[in-house]
Amino acid sequence: MTAPVRVLAVDDRRENLLALQAILEGLPIEVVPVTNGEDALKQLLVKDYALILLDARMPGMDGFETARHVKQRERTRHIPILFLTAADYDPHMAFRGYQAGAVDYITKPFDPWVLRSKVAVFVDLYRLHTELAERAAERDALRKSVDEALEVLDAVEPADAATSTLVDRLRGVLGVVRRDRPW
Repeated sequence: MTAPVRVLAVDDRRENLLALQAILEGLPIEVVPVTNGEDALKQLLVKDYALILLDARMPGMDGFETARHVKQRERTRHIPILFLTAADYDPHMAFRGYQAGAVDYITKPFDPWVLRSKVAVFVDLYRLHTELAERAAERDALRKSVDEALEVLDAVEPADAATSTLVDRLRGVLGVVRRDRPW
């Protein structure tokens, strides 16, 4: 079983954070709740997250400013931000959210199943991205190993015909691996 991925939930109202945790219960995620933008930015320095659920209106650093900081950092700019706000739908506020880097802007009250579905999609994308990055690292390690093996074989001076044949066969196999792989 794969370990749950983290979702950062940022809202100045603890009851909203509890509601989010209840809505998302049962998904293979760990909801990390924080009550302000500063704490969110601190969390993002030490842990990886699949998604940020961000309240637009908070005292101090609001969600828009928090999102701008998230998107300015190399380490966090790829994390999708989904704005949640209690305000009635305001196209200007939604525009500000998208301008700050949001992938979606949802007003409360919202359908909990819609939120669960959106979170699940972003978690799946995060897992696929992580798996792809791991496979790319494995591919790079394999490429390096093949190159090193070919260098060793190029440095070998076979003592007899049997060893020479074996070295040539190994070069051929490794050469085919190098050519046939979409490195």
